[in-house]
Amino acid sequence: MDINSSLNLSEDDKANNKAVPLKSDKIYDILIVGGGPAGLAAAVYCMRKGIDTGLITEDIGGQLLYTVDIENYIGYRYIEGVQLVDKFKAQVKQFEIGFKERSKVTAINVNDKIKKLTTTEGQTYKARALIIATGKVSRTLGVKGEERLTGRGVSYCATCDAPLYKNRRVVVVGGGNSGIEASIDLAKVAEHVTLVQDLDKLTADQVLIDKLKQFDNVEILFEHEVLEIKGEQMVETVILRDNKSSEEKEVNINGVFVEVGLVPNTDFVADKLSLNKYGEIEIDCGSKTSVEGVFAAGDVTSVPFKQIIIAAGEGAKAALVAYDYILKLKD
Repeated sequence: MDINSSLNLSEDDKANNKAVPLKSDKIYDILIVGGGPAGLAAAVYCMRKGIDTGLITEDIGGQLLYTVDIENYIGYRYIEGVQLVDKFKAQVKQFEIGFKERSKVTAINVNDKIKKLTTTEGQTYKARALIIATGKVSRTLGVKGEERLTGRGVSYCATCDAPLYKNRRVVVVGGGNSGIEASIDLAKVAEHVTLVQDLDKLTADQVLIDKLKQFDNVEILFEHEVLEIKGEQMVETVILRDNKSSEEKEVNINGVFVEVGLVPNTDFVADKLSLNKYGEIEIDCGSKTSVEGVFAAGDVTSVPFKQIIIAAGEGAKAALVAYDYILKLKD
């Protein structure tokens, strides 16, 4: 695939794009896995240091692609997630970085000085050091009907799918920031929004809760949970249970938006690196993992507070520490 097409660049960006396809027949100084804020920031810092760098990612932007309103990233009073992704991408593509998008790393070999990554296509890529910045993915409910009806009324991205539910009835599961943000997006277009929260209160930031209260087509069911999602070809109903009374009821709806948190993308390193009880990669203050020459950054790690600005900063730090590691190897 043409690298300009892969990066989804504008015509102006294509003219300035210096990124090159990732090569399987060379040994990079550093390979970065992940294209979210942490991975992209790490790429910029590695390239500015002049070390041979490659980046592999399933998508550019990560969770930023599903974030609409950003009001807490320094330098911008307000910016949309996709706009910030474009700005990050523009900074990365100005360098001659080895780049591979729409590819998932399925295994790593970190037993030797030269680390190896294997992708879904069966390709192997090599580097002296790795930076893992694979972020997190949406958590599922694990209820009957959810998997079968995913993409047919079950969604994990209100940003992507809310416009499809104009004048329709939907359920949002989750009372944290993502759940409230999804409810706000949907309340603007849907006939009715039912927010299902398993706790007795919402856990989102107060500013978001206040915004949600402005809509009169939103119902909040506290201490409830979804037991089953039903429908033939599309979502038709959900079975809800009141956890206080154990009463169950079936509700007619057109869509279910699952917003119950995220899980780290660490399956491919689970038997190679030390993880904490949440499945996140354990790192020290210098972004070092349990294996020498392997570093990690962003939401996939044990660093608290999953924020864009923190992920970007952690990516920069991981790059600088990895750069020092590479210098010592070459001494």
